[in-house]
Amino acid sequence: MMELPALLVLDVQKGFDDPYWGKRNNPEAEGNIASLLTEWRNRKGHVIYTKHLSLDPASPLHHRKPQGTEFKDVVKPLEGEVIFTKNVNSGFIGTELESYLRQNKIKSVVITGLSTQHCVSTTTRMSGNLGFNSFLVSDAIAAFEITDHKGVKHTADSIQDHELAMLQKEFATIVTANDLIRQLNQK
Repeated sequence: MMELPALLVLDVQKGFDDPYWGKRNNPEAEGNIASLLTEWRNRKGHVIYTKHLSLDPASPLHHRKPQGTEFKDVVKPLEGEVIFTKNVNSGFIGTELESYLRQNKIKSVVITGLSTQHCVSTTTRMSGNLGFNSFLVSDAIAAFEITDHKGVKHTADSIQDHELAMLQKEFATIVTANDLIRQLNQK
């Protein structure tokens, strides 16, 4: 990592605490994101948020449910930090995220947020495809259990492991929050 990458905080919203999503892994994700936010803010780095405003009325993130769409307190944006709203999984579709990164000559991004199998995976894939040097922070994201098309239930941990395996190398470099902070402090 040459220049300080932009820190992306994807959809860390109160609606993800709803039982609607099922069991979740990595309860430390928000704390690790908060640690990274402190590091980026201290270094005056670019901090970029996305906020998911679902069009599905059943979703806890539905755009007419303000309590669900609010950012979680532990990672709330500060005045002047950029927020892009979206209603699809990718932080790049229907937003100015790509333009913002290019206008600010940002070539690398560090990706955190919720949830691994939805917005995190989709945004990471697009980030890599758009040519950004992408780092996905494995302990600053969280997955939810799912039942597949055959009726088989997959645990949140297995979803997380499979997503990280698929994203590694092809789309992003997988790192941990501590490793990332250690690398930054070696400069």
